Amino acid sequence: MDLRTTGTPLLKWSGDGLAIGLFEDDVELTAELADLDNKLSGTLKELIAEAEFKGKEGSSAATRVGSGSAVRKIILVGLGKPEGLKLDTLRRAAAISARVAKKEKCKLLGIRLPIWNDQAALTAQTIAEGAELALYQDTRFKSDTEDKGASVEQIELLGLGVQDEAVTRARQIASGVFLARELVAAPANYVTPITLAETAEAIAREHGLSLEILEREDCEKLGMGAFLGVAQGADLPPKFIHLTYKPESTPRRKLAIIGKGLTFDSGGLNIKGAGSGIEMMKTDMGGAGATLGAAKAIAQIKPDVEVHFISAATENMISGHAIHPGDILTASNGKTIEINNTDAEGRLTLADALVFAEKLGVDAIVDLATLTGACVIALGDEIAGLWSSDPEIANQLTQAGELAGEKIWQMPMEEKYFDGMKSLIADMKNTGPRPGGSITAALFLKQFVKETPWAHLDVAGPVWTEKENGYNSPGATGYGVRTLVNWAIGGA
Repeated sequence: MDLRTTGTPLLKWSGDGLAIGLFEDDVELTAELADLDNKLSGTLKELIAEAEFKGKEGSSAATRVGSGSAVRKIILVGLGKPEGLKLDTLRRAAAISARVAKKEKCKLLGIRLPIWNDQAALTAQTIAEGAELALYQDTRFKSDTEDKGASVEQIELLGLGVQDEAVTRARQIASGVFLARELVAAPANYVTPITLAETAEAIAREHGLSLEILEREDCEKLGMGAFLGVAQGADLPPKFIHLTYKPESTPRRKLAIIGKGLTFDSGGLNIKGAGSGIEMMKTDMGGAGATLGAAKAIAQIKPDVEVHFISAATENMISGHAIHPGDILTASNGKTIEINNTDAEGRLTLADALVFAEKLGVDAIVDLATLTGACVIALGDEIAGLWSSDPEIANQLTQAGELAGEKIWQMPMEEKYFDGMKSLIADMKNTGPRPGGSITAALFLKQFVKETPWAHLDVAGPVWTEKENGYNSPGATGYGVRTLVNWAIGGA
């Protein structure tokens, strides 16, 4: 699909479909839209009246224009109240425009939405993101891949001037989101620790990044007992992935992004039972998917920061070699962990990854993981939980998420809750009491970061959606990629 901005005036634009954003109750057309309405023989006012279109956010209406018109179909998209206009409102409006255009068999679509906060470039990037993400389809595992409807072949963004760089950035970021979606959506017999490492190799090869893959023996030399304890029950070998982007100039700052890479989680000997969602445990590498997606996007954008992308990838399986409840593992920082639940395995892999990342001498570390069901209970399916030892990093991530349209809510780092994880025979247990389970998980991770500013994102809810949600179709969302990119290229 071709996507571009155009300097063609609204009244002179021609194509299959023209999508126009209207604010709530804005039935009095602007002078420009009134002129367009006259040109289209009153189609706009007629559609508003017949569809009882009120401009509510997320609403839409479409109709055919009379024969002989330069525009074949008109699509109206609601923007809500003018005072409530956000970037994500425009991103979602663009997604609706693209989906309706596909349904209406519009090959050439024009989109006219308002400029947010006088920032034409950022508006163009946001609209382009929404349209790109909404039209994505994953048909890899279907025998019939024929698209039954007409594809949208070209989208032109009107009223924004020429914004080639902004559109290019949108497409670069979208490519990272698509990679994350594909990794998370693929079943565990397609995405394994081996194929995750191969994906990292492909990114490094295509975009000139450096790559280090630590095999089991390498991890043993580094004392990664927590990570290897999880991996020891699986037949497939673990892969510790370290992908690095470095700018050509001296980096403004150095960052580490760590993604949980459990390509399948059986629960181990604490096996997941009926109703546990075990069939969806292919998504337990959502953090690694977002990390590699962010790597692909950042490698194309080429910001002046150094970024290390890390994932301790493995399966958590059941065999005669699997760890037992009650075993004690020693992490690479020397801390000992009593295993009281083998299904709390992600934090064990992250523990050694955090120790590894801090040794790189970075300025900040962010980890993201589908870590706890408790976070989903607390925040639902669309909001990630944020825990941080550093207010500045927490604020940067919150702002990055708001810019991306990815919802984040900061949770308390209640130190007293760690008392529930104390062990009689080791430094700590790997789980605490059931209440506050997402908090104790974050507190566990905190034990493996000494001084570096650090934040943890629990993304167990938003990496997957069962229904169409904004610019996300049912399935993997690619959550986290856009936030990570915004955080990495922005900040102090």
